[in-house]
Amino acid sequence: MARILVAEDDRNANKLICAVLRRAGHEPISADDGKDALDALDASHVDMLVSDVMMPRMDGVALTRALREAGFSMPILLLTAKQGQEALREGFLAGADDYLTKPADMGELVLRVAALLRRSGAGAGGRLEAGATSLDPNDLSVERGAERMTLPPKEFQLLYRLLSHPGHAYTRMQLLDEIWGWDTNSAESTVNVHVNRLRNRFSEWGDFRIETVRGIGYRAVLEDPR
Repeated sequence: MARILVAEDDRNANKLICAVLRRAGHEPISADDGKDALDALDASHVDMLVSDVMMPRMDGVALTRALREAGFSMPILLLTAKQGQEALREGFLAGADDYLTKPADMGELVLRVAALLRRSGAGAGGRLEAGATSLDPNDLSVERGAERMTLPPKEFQLLYRLLSHPGHAYTRMQLLDEIWGWDTNSAESTVNVHVNRLRNRFSEWGDFRIETVRGIGYRAVLEDPR
């Protein structure tokens, strides 16, 4: 279950989205516009934001930009009645992860929410233990004893995915699709770069290692503590 903030000024649409998300097993929090959404974020932790673009006081693009500038890394799905590449470009440049054109199909909304939560590691398993190493998706932190490191979102999501299924080999394309999204312009080499960064960061920790599986991709292997 994930806590999902829904910012939508149309009350009927807001109620519908919240009801659909609740039936899907999530905990929706309703906000009337961007200002209300910021107040809700001050009051409680949120795993994801679903926001309309056209809202009074603070629209969805301005809300997205404000959250990213403040350091919030939760997935953001924008709902927009606007058409064309310029509207999409505006949202993505502000920091949105995905969008749906209104009127949105509720089945597709649920699927996109699930995909974004899966990529972020939020609402799907929570804190993860790998030996003495602990991963917390709430603040993207990795801890081992007195050591603590906060990772960039994509690095955390990649490490979380690999350590969620130690020994399982993922292709680069699978990782690219799950973490960067099916519509990304990033190349498979992006995965290589992030894996190398993780290897450098955790080379001395000793609880796990990331192996290259020739001809396939990567897998995480837990080290024997003995």
